[in-house]
Amino acid sequence: MQTGATGGPLAGYRVLELGSTVAGPFCGRLFADFGAEVTKIEPLEGDAIRAAGRHHRGKSLYAASILRNKDLVALDLRTPRGQSIARRLAAKCDIVIENFRPGGLEKWGLGYADLAAVRPDIIMVRISGFGQTGPYSQRPGYGVIAEAASGLRHLTGDPDRPPARVSIALTDYITGLYAALGAMMALNYRERTGRGQCVDAALAECAFSLLEPHVPAFDKLGIVANRTGSGLAGSAPNNLYPTRDSSYIHIQAAQNPVFKRFVHAIGMPQLLADPRFADALARGKHIADIDAVVTAWTAAHEIAEIERILANADVPAARINTVADIFADAQFRARDMIVETPDDELGSVKLVGCVPKLSLTPGRISRSGGRLGRDTRAVLGEAGITPQEIDELARDHVILCDS
Repeated sequence: MQTGATGGPLAGYRVLELGSTVAGPFCGRLFADFGAEVTKIEPLEGDAIRAAGRHHRGKSLYAASILRNKDLVALDLRTPRGQSIARRLAAKCDIVIENFRPGGLEKWGLGYADLAAVRPDIIMVRISGFGQTGPYSQRPGYGVIAEAASGLRHLTGDPDRPPARVSIALTDYITGLYAALGAMMALNYRERTGRGQCVDAALAECAFSLLEPHVPAFDKLGIVANRTGSGLAGSAPNNLYPTRDSSYIHIQAAQNPVFKRFVHAIGMPQLLADPRFADALARGKHIADIDAVVTAWTAAHEIAEIERILANADVPAARINTVADIFADAQFRARDMIVETPDDELGSVKLVGCVPKLSLTPGRISRSGGRLGRDTRAVLGEAGITPQEIDELARDHVILCDS
């Protein structure tokens, strides 16, 4: 079957997705958006993502998005026959994506060595909490747990409150991106050498990698980075400021040329002569002082006026959009970032669009995530399993077929 973005840059590649919930399925979704033929294996009770997020008419809207463009197969990997089918499917695939606890697939005969035995050049993307090796490798590791361990959570929120969380599976998405990048690098290497390999993407490490500026700062200066709320340590003005109409706008004018444009736009060029604000380094040491000046100005104006003034001065600024604001935003609409997508059960559903934008081979959404086991019969048929065998497997509860 082919449900991905036909004609996309990854057309011709086949991916077997054994992952569940977010990190693995998001990685698979990226491949499917850009043309790879992605077969997702779910347990007979369905991936846990089908119980997540908001539901409409009994359907998970989260699943409608993250399972899009994929062939959906319901298969019990805990059974020997299910494991045998998975190996047959893997033999036809370039990439296998999984996010079980390390060693879990090996117990089922589906580890890297097992799959390389049926396809020597296979690439296996392995996503886990703490990696395939090391003393923490056997710990259970959901994204939010790995985020706490990574140090990223410590930096999120206001300094006078407990660390906050973003209302999305942030670390899962970060890791899914790294995993997809790793798979593409492994594909490139295989094109040159004919050799497959493992991609080991750890949730905790992927989140920790975003602490890039804080690692050498601790090493050389002993500075432990902390939460800074809506501002950023050493960067000013670069914060969220209140407006007269009880809204907020984020202004980033920390760089010297931008700050010069900013102070002229707000009618305060004299600030350039103040030694506290003369350059970026000085402003970074007097954040409270410059924030007080900016707050006094924004609080005297309504947000639409502030946006107009700063846009005319070429100063980066934005109000804090909600998803409702984005649905009405001309920029997101012009860039196809909200896509009306055919849905087997709902008729259609709007989903977030494909990124990045490729000029010649853009991503595409052909259909949303559908019913559990929707494509089991077709996929297994293409793998050479007869209709009679498929019926028997269904009767024995090894597979589930929607049709």
